[in-house]
Amino acid sequence: MDIKHLTHIVALADKKNFARAAEQVNLSQPALTRSIQAAEAEVGLKLFDRGSTEVVPTPAGQFLLERARRMVFDNRCLKRDMDLYRDAKMGDTCFGVGPLPASTYMTPLLVGLRRSHPNIKFRVMVGHWALQLKFLRDETSEFFLGFTKDLPRDADLLIQTLYTEEGGFFVRRDHPLNNGKAVPLARIWDHGVVSVHIPDFIIQALAKVLQLPGNALPQPAVECDNLGTLKALALQTDSVLAGVERMIPQEIADGSMVRLRIVEPVDLCVEMGIVTLRGRTPSPMADLVLARLLELAASTDPS
Repeated sequence: MDIKHLTHIVALADKKNFARAAEQVNLSQPALTRSIQAAEAEVGLKLFDRGSTEVVPTPAGQFLLERARRMVFDNRCLKRDMDLYRDAKMGDTCFGVGPLPASTYMTPLLVGLRRSHPNIKFRVMVGHWALQLKFLRDETSEFFLGFTKDLPRDADLLIQTLYTEEGGFFVRRDHPLNNGKAVPLARIWDHGVVSVHIPDFIIQALAKVLQLPGNALPQPAVECDNLGTLKALALQTDSVLAGVERMIPQEIADGSMVRLRIVEPVDLCVEMGIVTLRGRTPSPMADLVLARLLELAASTDPS
């Protein structure tokens, strides 16, 4: 039965009068009468007794009303929830982030969103781009934020670059390699490099400089997605942190960690971007998160 008919039946049962019920549902009295008659014709039963003073449900009408009230209420709730969903005030979204944006953007992003949109549920998955790409194509996540230079330039991917930044190697202030001189890359590697997953194009560039035998590739001493652990290793041991200054802004500012100058020229520039699937419409919640991410990226852009 049409939800409008059910709404009219509930209104008439509540008001017990065609004129008052018609006013409630914004219809003329004849239009409401026709709607009730159409509902009775559809079920093949009389639903209301039209008395001289009041309109009251018949036993069949009472039987129908039990379910009609629930359906009208659910329909009203659904409309309300869809309005909230449309305005990004209710719903959920899942998105991915690389280790670097997880440590730099996620806290201010989620704090702000939880304050302004407490009824939205967020699921955030942290990992390097290969894992994030799988989640995106499986439609587990709506987008991901991470390093994009290694990504395949496939037709189904949309990549929006947020910024580029020159990577480098960082050590604590009293590290043996911090002597004011440029350092050969081999000496840096001998001290043990700690890093998040290093993009393949950087690994290839480092392999050329290090002149490793055969097809050997340089391997970090520690590869970890937890930046707090990597920072502690660099501050408390002779390990060398490979990354970007955004990973350690406070340490760079207070001088407890410094960037090493490298003897050999090597391209360590990385790109951070947002990756979505072409042709997939994002939810209002995903649009909200993306807009906030763009604001955060702009506010923290060192350029």
